[in-house]
Amino acid sequence: MKALVTGSAGFVGQHLIKHLEDKGDEVYGTDISSGGPDLLDLKGFTELFKQVNPGVVFHLAGQADVAASWKNPYKTFKNNVEGTINVLTAARESNTQKIITITSADVYGSVISQELPITEETALRPISPYAASKAAAELFSLQAHDGYGQCVIRARAFNHIGPGQSENFVSAAIASRVAKNELSGEKIVKIGNLKAKRDFTDVRDVVAAYRLLSISGENGEVYNVCSGSAISVQEIAEKIIEMARHEMTLEVDEELFRPVEISELYGDHSKLSETTQWAPTYPLEETLRDLLEYWRAQVLLEQKAN
Repeated sequence: MKALVTGSAGFVGQHLIKHLEDKGDEVYGTDISSGGPDLLDLKGFTELFKQVNPGVVFHLAGQADVAASWKNPYKTFKNNVEGTINVLTAARESNTQKIITITSADVYGSVISQELPITEETALRPISPYAASKAAAELFSLQAHDGYGQCVIRARAFNHIGPGQSENFVSAAIASRVAKNELSGEKIVKIGNLKAKRDFTDVRDVVAAYRLLSISGENGEVYNVCSGSAISVQEIAEKIIEMARHEMTLEVDEELFRPVEISELYGDHSKLSETTQWAPTYPLEETLRDLLEYWRAQVLLEQKAN
């Protein structure tokens, strides 16, 4: 399989490229940080697609920071919606066979307990500007399939974690603070909303699901990519600080709270599993240990650089 990955230099992009290469696929990556076309550059993407001629495009590129979307919703919209339209258009004009559009479980928004676990039939009620942009990107992906006959599959990813993740995300932020404390001797780990419960899946399981969808997924369909269970941020934090090299305690910092917080979110991956035979394989403890080891190495590099 010849694959092109947008957002290839990002957290998920790097893991996806490694997974595809490990499976023997011919892989090309594009990312604005490494000289690739900007998401708003339709001509650049069309030329790239014609040059590479991929069998499948995994569209990961975009603005993925929920907190940043509150500060700049217009930039979030342009990157995630106009960017997706450009990728779909470039694929159509270059006769690219298949596009896997990666969206987010945030599109479901605030759900009541009776709606859990979330299935693909759950109504979309996005709360953040980021979630709204992903919902709109999904609609354009569906329109490309229904209106233009393109082969488009949507993957709704729930929270994914693992080595390489930016500290803009809660689990990585906790791991980063623990790693810094290990060097400084500090014992306090500041944290936001401890009560929020999320569905966490190892990024290495997530990218395996994306590849399987490119092989076995049904055109025009949408699939939840998730673990199927929820765990609180407090439990995640406690598991990480248990791995710390000296005793630490959590301290709630209200400045780290989001403007609007969803209390609980977890999904049902039965549609994905029935279609592709996918199942998560990484235990949470192993994922968190690998995440903490990554941040220990990062903190050491930062210290040497200073």
